[in-house]
Order: sequence, then structure tokens, then C-alpha cells
Amino acid sequence: MLTIKEYTAEFVKDPFGILPGKRYEFVFDLDVPEDDELFRESGVYVRVIFLSDEDQSRIVKYDFFERTSDLYLDFDMEPEEEEQLAEFCKNNIPE
Repeated sequence: MLTIKEYTAEFVKDPFGILPGKRYEFVFDLDVPEDDELFRESGVYVRVIFLSDEDQSRIVKYDFFERTSDLYLDFDMEPEEEEQLAEFCKNNIPE
């Protein structure tokens, strides 16, 4: 499971209207244990694009980054981690 230290969330305009609903960008600072392959001395964050409409809410895209360098980290979430973040996003959509 992912441990969230803090997060930010904001509405993202969709100029092309490709996907129905509203898009939000969440940025989560994560607390990653030292024995995890995702661990970085400077910290790790994940950027999530979350889609919410009347029928469904889901993560459209996510990317992991090293905190200080913004270096992209090529990792995938476990299904239960993705579900955890999707539920968190759904419950914390900015007004």
C-alpha cells in the first residue's frame, strides 16, 4: 500500500474535450520504505490525472518522479495501490 505524506489537487481544463467529465491533477508525496525498489533518498511523488463524471471516476494516467530532480521513474502500481489512490482522489476532488 502507498503511504501518502501530503497531496495537492486542482482542476485541469480539457481544451480538446476528448474524454467526457472533469479532469483533476493530483500530486502525492509518498513515504516509501528504504527496502522498496521505488525508494529514493530525495523522495518520490506520483502525479495522477483523475477523471470524474456522472457515470464513472477513474485514474486516466499516473507517473512516478524523484522529488528533487523531477526524474521520471518507470514503475507501475499494484492494482490495489491504484484502487487506493482512485478512491482517495474520488473522495478529495477539489470544489
